[in-house]
Amino acid sequence: MSRPYATDEQYERWFMAECCRCGWRRHKSGTWPDGYVCRTCSDRAVRTRGTCPGCGQDRALPGRHPVDGSAICTTCAGFSQTFDCSRCGFEGKLLGSRLCERCTLTDRLTDILDDGTGRVRPALTPLFNLLVAMGEPRSGLAWLAMRRNHPGNASQMLRRLARGHIPLIHDAFHELQPWRAAAHLEELLMTSGVLPAVNKYICSYQRWLPGHLAGIADPEHVKTIKLFATWHVLPRLRERANRSRITPSVRRFAAEQIKHATAFLQWLSTRNSTLASCGQLDIDAWFAENTEHRRTCLRPFLNWAMQSRRCPRALSIPAQRASRRPALSEDERLDALGRLLTDPDPPMRLRVAAVIVLLYAQPLTRIVQLTVDDVLHDGESTLLRLGEPASPVPAPVAALLLAYIADRDNMNTATNQASRWLFPGRRAGQPARPDHLSALLREIGIPVAAARGAAIRQQLLELPAPVVADALGYHDKTTSRLLRETGGTWSRYAAGDHTRSPAGWSPRGTGER
Repeated sequence: MSRPYATDEQYERWFMAECCRCGWRRHKSGTWPDGYVCRTCSDRAVRTRGTCPGCGQDRALPGRHPVDGSAICTTCAGFSQTFDCSRCGFEGKLLGSRLCERCTLTDRLTDILDDGTGRVRPALTPLFNLLVAMGEPRSGLAWLAMRRNHPGNASQMLRRLARGHIPLIHDAFHELQPWRAAAHLEELLMTSGVLPAVNKYICSYQRWLPGHLAGIADPEHVKTIKLFATWHVLPRLRERANRSRITPSVRRFAAEQIKHATAFLQWLSTRNSTLASCGQLDIDAWFAENTEHRRTCLRPFLNWAMQSRRCPRALSIPAQRASRRPALSEDERLDALGRLLTDPDPPMRLRVAAVIVLLYAQPLTRIVQLTVDDVLHDGESTLLRLGEPASPVPAPVAALLLAYIADRDNMNTATNQASRWLFPGRRAGQPARPDHLSALLREIGIPVAAARGAAIRQQLLELPAPVVADALGYHDKTTSRLLRETGGTWSRYAAGDHTRSPAGWSPRGTGER
């Protein structure tokens, strides 16, 4: 490699050295009291904060104690340089003009969000404040620098917002590309209050639909699918959002209904048929050729087409087959619980989520909706609010749960810096995605559906079904069906006050004896 200012031998001698911290031969970042240090070790050391064991002050601890190697401050370590920000005085990693990462982020956002008058656009001030206040400003700097030379990067979108080239309405973000960057920015605007809050899955659906319609060649098919998507699928999504919440699986099923409806219309074309002329032979042939999942996705479209008289109303749609996965055995459930409580290798949030599944038979869609306020701790006992009354948490699980709450993931960026979610997600104001969490749990050997089945059946063997239904937030019909499958009936439960049972058992879930 040729350099106009130095030969390879000179460059190696002037700029390279063995790092005193990691032992690798790398570019010299500086000379510290304990020797040459590389940029990676320098950054890591300067970002280390705590109480200095030498002077007792709370500050950055980049130095090393000469005896035990513990982290100490620059004064105690004898540094000739300082790491104080030239503007705010914060001690830490310094960037250009000896500014700390937060001051640098403030300057870059002020420049990007300038509306042309030399100040941040007033409508975007809440977004500016949200980004500047994030726990890890370097994450914000990395976000602004991401894909710098690609169109549609974060800095470019923010600049266009500040200049008014992108209207501050939800519809304006549905056509922006890349869509993931646009969706993330839209959610930040909702979190900061710049845009009114709407369900992110409805936004995702409305953003996805135009692209799907653009890929359909037949104009009649486009018209039919657009009517189905607009007047059947979308109203049901909105109804679901108003009634409870939309999960990733609900959003995915909405898109799959449209995809399989499109495929069905194209399949009819290959048979020289249309939706209006579709007959029972066509329906039977399609259902015979496709999987049960595809049949499930097509049923809503066929029902809508018959009700709106776009196909013969006399068609018969084959009944749906119900299938259930076998539950874990009780030995497998207990083995999994023991492993999760003692094995420190899996991430703590996965251990906590899996334990809630294995103990309380909760679906992940409900687990991700839990907040830290649902964990009740009075110094002695710990309860988890899943239903009424709150469920007691065994001591080993309580210790794991409280340790996790003290150090949750995804809390250092503008996305979730004040989040109350027990499992914060990577998107602004949103909890973790249940489908993503399910995939991670499978990787550590916890099949969620089978674990839930084992947990709820064990609960029903130990407690009356009405108590299980109330305490775990299940519907009474669900617990009664599961109880029948395990060989019991609701008649085993006698109404009345059983707080003083002869055996000393308390049905209120306190575990007292």
